[in-house]
Amino acid sequence: MDLYQRQREANEMFEAQAHIYRHVLNYVTSMSLGCALELGIPDVIHNHGKPITIQELVSKLNLPKEKTLHLQRLMRLLIHSTFFSIMRLDHAHGEDEKEGYVLTTSSKLLLKNTNESSQSVPNLLPLANLILDPIFITPWQFFGKWFHGNESTVFETAQGTSMWEFANKNPRFNALFNDAMASDSRMMSLVVKDCQEIFEGVGSLVDVGGGTGLNAKILLEAFPYMKCIVYDLPHVVTGMPETRNLKYNVLHDWGDDDVLKMLKRCREAIQFAGKKGKVIIIDMVVDEKHDRHEITETKMVFDILMMVFVSGRERTEVEWEKLFLEAGFNRYKITPNFGLRSLIEVFP
Repeated sequence: MDLYQRQREANEMFEAQAHIYRHVLNYVTSMSLGCALELGIPDVIHNHGKPITIQELVSKLNLPKEKTLHLQRLMRLLIHSTFFSIMRLDHAHGEDEKEGYVLTTSSKLLLKNTNESSQSVPNLLPLANLILDPIFITPWQFFGKWFHGNESTVFETAQGTSMWEFANKNPRFNALFNDAMASDSRMMSLVVKDCQEIFEGVGSLVDVGGGTGLNAKILLEAFPYMKCIVYDLPHVVTGMPETRNLKYNVLHDWGDDDVLKMLKRCREAIQFAGKKGKVIIIDMVVDEKHDRHEITETKMVFDILMMVFVSGRERTEVEWEKLFLEAGFNRYKITPNFGLRSLIEVFP
């Protein structure tokens, strides 16, 4: 073996080592982001109104000066992961040039809700808080054990019950989960007004598994002539305030939440609307051929997330089409305008 071949093989080994380390240590970035959110770093930078130096950040966070270097190291990783950015500051004559931290688009989505009166303000902090909560982290330690067991989800292996039943008995987790789902739904407000043709002629809409009804409220804000009914579990919708065109009903048969069965029931329900009836699904469509690598990876991560917590999955278009045909639908249309998710219209 010549020197060139030995060096090439050694380089491949070192690349593989870096690849392994990067993936097994991905949680370090997640936990570092969680630390920044716990400290309130995004809000401090936002409220400062201009780039903030490391010394100013330490002072605003009321941290000991001895932690300055440690905070700087934390910020270095989060800058590299594009949660924050850094800018050069103007300086007076004779002063050393300084740098200040600023928010990026990602960290702006993680600010504490500064405008709670607006339903349409996108804010993903509650979703991040849910995913980084110990209750949500614990099941991953039982993933391998679950493959040898009979429980339907990894969450059940870890907690001894389904996530829905756990939420029903734990008000803190239930509130955390509902807030997270609502925060995710707020992203819909960015594009729903551009979907006029999709909702044109829809006089009434049933949101199955609609949580606390934020999606319905966003739709009603854009299409006030519409009437919406939100179906979900009792501990989710009980006591939710209703309006003239927004009602809540309890979904009793969540145990039968098989996608095919639900599609068949939806098809039966819309038969009364004749040709105007359709099913609208907002969900992920895995598309390895056309999506960017990072988008495909995120969708696959969500697929595993569904496996671990709720027996769900993320599907390819072929898998969606198979379900639609088996449920008795004739055609469908996919509009990929919702970031990771697509809007799917399914017609009888």
